[in-house]
Amino acid sequence: MSENGLRTGVVSTRKITFGIVAGEASGDILGAGLIRSLRARYPAARFVGIGGEEMVAEGFHSLVPMERLSVMGLVEVLGRIRELFDIRARLFEYFFATPPDVVIGIDSPDFTLTVERRCREAGIPTVHYVSPSVWAWRQKRIFKIAKSVDLMLTLFPFEARFYEEHQVPVAFVGHPLADRIPMIPETGKARRELGLDENAPLLAVLPGSRAGEIERLGTLFLEAARWIQERRPDVQLVIPCVNRERELQVRALVDALEVKLPVTIVRGQSREVMAASNVVLLASGTATLEAMLLKKPMVVGYRLSNLSYKLLSRLVKIPHVALPNLLACKELVPELLQDDATPERLGAAVLERLENDNEVQRLISAFTELHQALRQDADEKAAEAISGLLERR
Repeated sequence: MSENGLRTGVVSTRKITFGIVAGEASGDILGAGLIRSLRARYPAARFVGIGGEEMVAEGFHSLVPMERLSVMGLVEVLGRIRELFDIRARLFEYFFATPPDVVIGIDSPDFTLTVERRCREAGIPTVHYVSPSVWAWRQKRIFKIAKSVDLMLTLFPFEARFYEEHQVPVAFVGHPLADRIPMIPETGKARRELGLDENAPLLAVLPGSRAGEIERLGTLFLEAARWIQERRPDVQLVIPCVNRERELQVRALVDALEVKLPVTIVRGQSREVMAASNVVLLASGTATLEAMLLKKPMVVGYRLSNLSYKLLSRLVKIPHVALPNLLACKELVPELLQDDATPERLGAAVLERLENDNEVQRLISAFTELHQALRQDADEKAAEAISGLLERR
């Protein structure tokens, strides 16, 4: 560290070429931060591969638009499989004709790990940034990963321990969200910006960002919210929706309820809504990490089809699904899954966290400790680990 507290890093005049492949918006954000930190170490560096607008704004050259890789769902992938193969072939042709000094795949493991493996076989060092959930299910994928990467960069410490146990080179770099979200949430400011009552208790309801999740969980969460309002009419209900389509879907579910439910629906701004809340009712996923970093008590609910749940129950190797519980290695927040996810149980768990100040303070303390553990300056630590790999070679 330098005297002013900034990480000094390694400054080199080498004309390093970084091949980077990101397949979705979250990877584009990670890639942009990584490029900034790598350029501080290698001012003459060149960055090429596949990335989005955030990376391009940092001087990245994308061979194809990143949106062509942003495909979700089995049917959608099958419909675009030929194009995806063509993109991958074009990427190989470019990387093998003008080999970069290192290839970095960011998330999107179904696409990027294959790219990494082929590049590594061709003698190009490879890095994967954001571990697949190999520690949770389909653990035999670790053998494919070991053949594909010279270095794995993980966002969570428990992931790094898993790779160490399997002798895969790894560096825990922390989570970028932990760097960006302040340690003390600005609840009052968030309420003012959203035009919400600053004094009434507020429940943020997040049934998911995808149509299928909202179809499965939307009515369940709304019925839980109604159960709560019957007992606490003073509670404000706010639902953030990722876009217009999801907003229309949620409004249709609200209109279909037998009893009118007063609820504020906000387009976007899910983090601001959580920051404004007293408690969050949400589906399992990255939102649980955001709620934890915002120091918000939460109740996690999730349902799948019975067949999917039975299959996953046999495959999943972890005791918890919510990230705060995984990070703490114990249950900090309630997880009500499948048959346990009823309006009454979800509602009762929310009310307990609305009315138990001692429990709230205990959670805030635990969440603060976890936030500090994840706040590692991820962009810098990732660049530092990649620089170490390059310099060793």
